[in-house]
Amino acid sequence: MNRRRNNSIAANPVLIGGVTVLVTIVAVFLSYNANHGLPFVPTYKVEVVVPNADGLIAGNEVRIGGDRVGVVRKITGFARKDGSTGARMELALDANADHLPVDSTIKIRPKSALGLKYILITRGKATRTIPQDGTLDTPREPVRPVDIDDWFNMFDEPTRDGSSENMLEYGTAFAGRGGDLNETFRNLNPTLQHAGPALETLNAPATRFDQLFPAFAQAAAEVAPVSEIQARLWGEGAQTFAAFAGNAQALEQAIAGGPAALETATRELPAQGPFEEQSTELFRRLKAPLKSLAHASTRLAPAFADGIPALDRSPALNARLVETLHAVDRFVDDPRVLPALQRITRTGNLLDPLTSFVVPAQTECNYLTLVLRNIGSSVSESDVVGTMLRAAPVLNPSVSAGNVPLPDGEVGPAAAPANGPPNAKSNDVTERELSNFLHSNPYPNTASPGQTRECEAGNEGYVNHNSQLIGNVPGNQGMLVDKTSRPEVVK
Repeated sequence: MNRRRNNSIAANPVLIGGVTVLVTIVAVFLSYNANHGLPFVPTYKVEVVVPNADGLIAGNEVRIGGDRVGVVRKITGFARKDGSTGARMELALDANADHLPVDSTIKIRPKSALGLKYILITRGKATRTIPQDGTLDTPREPVRPVDIDDWFNMFDEPTRDGSSENMLEYGTAFAGRGGDLNETFRNLNPTLQHAGPALETLNAPATRFDQLFPAFAQAAAEVAPVSEIQARLWGEGAQTFAAFAGNAQALEQAIAGGPAALETATRELPAQGPFEEQSTELFRRLKAPLKSLAHASTRLAPAFADGIPALDRSPALNARLVETLHAVDRFVDDPRVLPALQRITRTGNLLDPLTSFVVPAQTECNYLTLVLRNIGSSVSESDVVGTMLRAAPVLNPSVSAGNVPLPDGEVGPAAAPANGPPNAKSNDVTERELSNFLHSNPYPNTASPGQTRECEAGNEGYVNHNSQLIGNVPGNQGMLVDKTSRPEVVK
């Protein structure tokens, strides 16, 4: 019996010690690698790219809906071509977990107040999933929640020093002023009672209070490009205030005049509202002309360049104009000038109907220059056919080709205007050709007021009309007239 007991495993201390050491080594190995996944266990590997993996370390948990589904196996940083950085993490998920949809999102969340973090995966709804060893790329600037360690990190050493100094200063300021503070709080009651309606008015939609701070942001964005100029302005303003400091009485007088100036501004500025609105409308309408001015600037620039020499010579012209203006002044003071101007005015009023009737004959039909040209041609010597003929008279004959007397011919004395042959209704061809009717237009239309707009003189065609025709030709003869030009003077 004693021999069998000595041969058992429990009786062998060397074997017991070896087994104990082996179990300890296996336990330490498993505990050391537990954060990286257990060996010989199949996993679903996914690579995740995030803008920042701050606070994460290899071995942190990966959770879906609060359930632990894997660990972070590896974290490496990288730099992009645009200079930004990111982190690439290798996740080892449980093989029994379903593959992640491609639109899944991740967040880095704190696990405890001590700074430990984990990855929270929110599964997407896409039908396509990320394959084994696939990549899930997150936005480069996701909406990142504020973690508790971020809140504590804002109290860095400079902030703590500043807070300590502020508490010291506030303590010194409030020391011994308890009565004043009580009086202040008591006086705040009426202010707070009236603050409610005031804040309601301020928060009303009509005030557009929600646009105040965006407007401030826009103003700051507009001021940012001129920040250096503003800095110089304040620096130079310091010199101005230093000058005020040297003359305190002048500054006191300026401040004393401030209330009156504010009262005037309060009274007058509302009246300037319409002017500001009209100015705004004016500048709005000037946008298009200013754009046109930009296109016309290429032509205006040479004009300005030519105008500079003219302006340089203008002082001499102005000096000569002084005597001229003196002469004009003496002319104005002459007592005979006013009656003469009055007579000229009456003359102009009398001539106004005549000129308004005659002027279109020249401006529309060019008749005055044509008359002068024709007169000049009629008395000139030229070998060009047509100069003398322009003034040749054209008269109705007194007899026909067969020496048949025509009634009231215009060559000699006539008892009445020509009014055709005795037998105007004869069927004889010869007698029909002997028609002698007066066609005269003593007052042709010249586009004058009340007339048909036409240049009738010189444009009338022959009207085949077996009767006298005195007056305007039927129809509109048009505005076609000869154009006269000034002859070029050869130097």
